[in-house]
Amino acid sequence: MDCIKKCGFFVEKANSILILVEFAFFLVEYKDVSCYNAHINKKEIIHRAFCTISSGQMNLNFRFMNLTKFWEETKMKRKLMALLLTGAMTATVFAGCGKTEEPAPANEDNDTPVSTESNEEEPAANNETEAPVEAEEQTLKVAAIETAYGAGMWDQIKAAFEELHPGVTVELTVDKQLEDVISPSMRAGDYPDVVHLAVGRDAGLTETLTKEKSLLELTDVLDMTVPGESVTVKDKVIPGFFDTYGTNPYGDGKTYYAPMFYSPCGLFYNAGLLKEKNWEVPTTWDEMWALGDKAKEEGIALFTYPTTGYFDAFTYALLNSSGGPDFFTKCMTYEDGIWESAEAKAVFDLVGKLASYTESTTVANANDQNFTKNQQLILDNKAIFCPNGTWLPDEMKDAPRADGFEWGFMALPAVNAGGEGSSYTFFEQMWVPAEAANQDMAKEFVAFMYSDKAAEIFKEGGAIQPIVGMSDKLEGDQKMFYSVYDNGATAVMGSFAATAPVEGVVMSDILFGTVNSIVSGEKTVEDWQADVESASDQLRAAME
Repeated sequence: MDCIKKCGFFVEKANSILILVEFAFFLVEYKDVSCYNAHINKKEIIHRAFCTISSGQMNLNFRFMNLTKFWEETKMKRKLMALLLTGAMTATVFAGCGKTEEPAPANEDNDTPVSTESNEEEPAANNETEAPVEAEEQTLKVAAIETAYGAGMWDQIKAAFEELHPGVTVELTVDKQLEDVISPSMRAGDYPDVVHLAVGRDAGLTETLTKEKSLLELTDVLDMTVPGESVTVKDKVIPGFFDTYGTNPYGDGKTYYAPMFYSPCGLFYNAGLLKEKNWEVPTTWDEMWALGDKAKEEGIALFTYPTTGYFDAFTYALLNSSGGPDFFTKCMTYEDGIWESAEAKAVFDLVGKLASYTESTTVANANDQNFTKNQQLILDNKAIFCPNGTWLPDEMKDAPRADGFEWGFMALPAVNAGGEGSSYTFFEQMWVPAEAANQDMAKEFVAFMYSDKAAEIFKEGGAIQPIVGMSDKLEGDQKMFYSVYDNGATAVMGSFAATAPVEGVVMSDILFGTVNSIVSGEKTVEDWQADVESASDQLRAAME
C-alpha cells in the first residue's frame, strides 16, 4: 500500500520533475551563450522558471531575443535528455517499491517507514518555495542629487528600504553634481534604476530625457500600496500634486515624475529688522516700492536673489497672480501671443522695476559658487527681501547674522489691486529611466518615498514630503513656512510642458536667465519680452 502511495505521488509530480530536469540541462548549456556577459541575470531566469512549474509548462519568454532563440533551438535535445533521465528515475522508484515490501516489519503500529518517506520528501518541497526568495535578491541602483538637505538622509532611506525588502541591496549614488556622475555611464547604456533629480537645473538632464521620451511611465504607482502600510500612494499624497505639468510633463494625464520635497516659495526677510525700524510688511507692490524708498535712505536695498534660477518660482507666482490659473496654463503650454498679452507685460514690467531696487553686488555673485553671499545680504541687513524656498534657513544656519535677526516669510504680493498673494509650491522630481533594469523594484522604491517612515527621515533632514497631515507634524520656522497657504496665499503649481528638443532654445535661460541682464541694464524689458515670445513660438511647434 505504501508503494502505491509513493508511486502515485511520483506520477503526480512527474511533470514538474520533467520540467526541472529539462531546465537543468538548459542551464548547463546556457553558460556558453554569448549574451551571458551582457545584461542577463541568471537568478532572474531561474525565478521565471520556478514560477512556471506549478502550471506544468516551461515556455519561458525572455527579454533577450538571442536567449529566447537559444531556448527554442535546444528544445528537442533537452526534451530527449529529460525523458531519458526521468524514465530512469521512474524505474528506480518502482524497483525500490519491490524491495521495500519484503523487509517491512510485521508490527502494524510501527510507522517508521512512513515517517522516513515524509522526511525525504520535505527538502524537495522546501527547495521549490525557497528558490523564488533567492531569485528576488537584486541590486537597485538609486541616484540622488545632494542639495541643502544633505546626503545623510539617503543613507537612512537605503537602510529602511532594505529592511522592508530582504534580498534587495540599494546601491546609492549621491552627489551635488549628479549629472556629471551618472551621465557618462548612461551614455554607455548603464542606467540607474531610480533618479531623484529636479527639473530646472543648468544641466537639464531631466528635461532632456523627458523630451526624448526616455522615462518610464509611473501612473500605476498611484494605485500601489505604500510599502509597510495599507494605504495607496494616491490617497497618501496631497491632492493636486499629480495633476500638474510638474508630474505629467506631456499634459496627457500620465505621470512620469513623482513629486518630492515640496516647498512653499516666497520672500524671506529679517523680521527683526522690520520690527526695529517700525516698517510694515508690504501686502501690495505699491507698498513694496514705498518700503524700498525708505530703506534706500538708510543704505539698505529692497531686494536681492541667489541666482536667476530662483526666478522660476518667483515668475510662476506672478504670472498666476496677474492672469489667474487659466492664463498660467496658457503660458506653460506656449499659447500663441500669450507672452505679448497685457497680463504678461505686467509681470515683465514689475520685474524690470524691481531690478532698480536690487542690491548692487547681486549680479556678480548670482552663480553656483557665490550665491550664498547674496543670501547673506539679508542676514547682514544689507537687503530686505530674497526669493527662496524653505530650505534657506537650514542652508544658512551656520552663517553670521545681525543682532536680533529673526526669520520672516511672506507670499508675493498680488499683481492686481485687491487680489490675493501667491506662493509657488516648488517640488522636486523622482523618475525612472525607461532603460532601468529593475523597473518593478524601482516603482516599489518610489512608492516607499510616501511612507511615514521615509517622510520622518526626510523631515529630520529638513525635506518635507507632500503627504496628507505632514504639516501638522511641523513646528517652529517650518510651521510658519508651511502655513503660508493657511494665511490666504494662493498655491501655484506646475511648469512648462515638455517639447521635442529645439536647438538653441531653452525657455529657462531666456525667461529666467535674462534677469541678470535686466538688472545690469544690458537688456531692455521690451527686448526680453520679445525674446520670450519668440522662444514660446518655437517650442509650441515642438510640442508633442
